[in-house]
Amino acid sequence: MSRLPLHTVESAPEASRPFLERSLAANGFLPNLVASLANAPVALETYLSVGEINGRSGLTLAEREAVQITAAAIHGCGFCVAGHTAVALKKAQLAAPVVDSLRTGRESGDARLDAVAAFTRAVIATRGAVADDARAAFAAAGFSDANALEVILGVSLATLCNFANNFAQNDLNPQLANYRWNPDDYTNRAVEQTS
Repeated sequence: MSRLPLHTVESAPEASRPFLERSLAANGFLPNLVASLANAPVALETYLSVGEINGRSGLTLAEREAVQITAAAIHGCGFCVAGHTAVALKKAQLAAPVVDSLRTGRESGDARLDAVAAFTRAVIATRGAVADDARAAFAAAGFSDANALEVILGVSLATLCNFANNFAQNDLNPQLANYRWNPDDYTNRAVEQTS
């Protein structure tokens, strides 16, 4: 059960209502993350605005979802892993074994997505101060410095929603139940301890 009120369009602060309406229209349901962020209209606006901006990056949808799933797994946010698993499978059309690899911190065999996931882990572990070899490996996979900054943008978006969910202790919406994830499934927890 969420620690925070889960707002509806009717119960939310006035400034949150247009954002809730937009989310409801886009998803067909109101994700508990969005319903809890409605308690702070500026947090909800930031989440949705940065999400739209992130969607315009030079990374493909699959690559952006690799960032989101990897970050959510590192941050232990089961809600976000589940939500981004749904997007990765349904919208990005990633194969289930590839998504499972992202969810568990293992290599998927897709060189570009593995490079994105590895760079995401490095960004989080070093708070952005990635080593030259991590930057070079990302570049060797065909990514630019602009793409590196776009990964950092994705990590910033993930941090907001992962931490908000972890704080709120939101339950998983029934619409996401098939994508449930357990933090114990993530194999690279040690990445959080590296610098």
